[in-house]
Amino acid sequence: MDVDFTPEQGEIRRTLRELLRRRCGPGEVRAAVDSPAGHDPALWTALAEHLGLPGLALPEAYGGVGCSPTELALACEETGRVLAPSPLLATAVLTAPLLLALGTEAQRADLLPRIASGALTAGLAVPPGTALGLTGDNTGDWAGGGRAGGVQARPAAPAARLPAAAPERSWRLYGQVDQVLDGHIAGLLLVAAHIGGFARSRTLLFLVAGDAPGLVRTRQTALDATRPQARIQLRDVEAELLGDGKTDVLLALARTGDTAAAVLACEAVGAADQALARTVEHVRQREQFGRAIGSFQSVKHRLADVYVQVQAARSAAYYAAWAAAAHEERVGGLALAQALEALRTAAAEGIQLHGGIGFTWEHEVHLYFKRAAGDELLFGPVHRLRAHAADAAHLFEDAEVSV
Repeated sequence: MDVDFTPEQGEIRRTLRELLRRRCGPGEVRAAVDSPAGHDPALWTALAEHLGLPGLALPEAYGGVGCSPTELALACEETGRVLAPSPLLATAVLTAPLLLALGTEAQRADLLPRIASGALTAGLAVPPGTALGLTGDNTGDWAGGGRAGGVQARPAAPAARLPAAAPERSWRLYGQVDQVLDGHIAGLLLVAAHIGGFARSRTLLFLVAGDAPGLVRTRQTALDATRPQARIQLRDVEAELLGDGKTDVLLALARTGDTAAAVLACEAVGAADQALARTVEHVRQREQFGRAIGSFQSVKHRLADVYVQVQAARSAAYYAAWAAAAHEERVGGLALAQALEALRTAAAEGIQLHGGIGFTWEHEVHLYFKRAAGDELLFGPVHRLRAHAADAAHLFEDAEVSV
């Protein structure tokens, strides 16, 4: 493993950090989250057209840049640093890899170039932590399992009318999915649904147009306003099967989940690093008893502990991003747990050391704490991420100990 960044990776980080410094300050973030879209369309256009961020990890054959998930993770570290609200996570990290892995050639050729250009945003309509295999085995009934609830699918045409050698492409979906990231504005939804009833149920993925008749999308009030979420209701909605229906969808979701966890870990590290930097800057300026509070030994010790925790989380996140690109062992969930814990600690200490202003809506430090708490609700919590990693590594299985 080469621990040095390549010149290209360094340029991605530098260029993106400079753009976000100019275009995504605290005031711009607040204005973006209060808008109907939940993000700044002009900033998204700049990220897509000038930097190619949505297509960073997509092949050049589909209009992408051709980089690996490592570059995407490093880019998300910079967006996480300023808590930039954008469809990047939902579109490029969660949905595009599944389209690339499972879609037919016609589906990939139609959808991926539009995603890479930023013209099409997408959302993954699944329960994130469960379906992506981050907190446990994803073979459960989270999509309905043949029972009432979740999302169910049936062929649009009776089985007798189907060509003998061709799978049914047109389906009808009904059900509901909560907490769909950017689901209220996504031009394309990738929905997991069960087919076959209770006895022979299978989970497949379906493409649903954002303006499909019968689709009801309601933006939810989220703890973390910088991650807009929506409730998706499908009332007999027309959908297209993704791929040929023969690929192991659950395995593809789990692989996507591990890569997404590595990207999210880098994003959380960027946020934690910025929360710590803001706090250090504040304690250097704020005076008490005639001296800066940052000069007190107790404050130094607290911030030193945060610094060590953030640096350890950064090492874990970088390794997870490298492992995802190199198809090595799956360590994304464990890195995400460490990064979210570091972010929560850095943000909590930041609120405390900012004193009274740290608790006010006008100051931005509370947004970092909400990012940590919101990501735990979506992809965690931390203790379940670690427990699943321990189970996968067989750490606590009973075994004889010879003396």
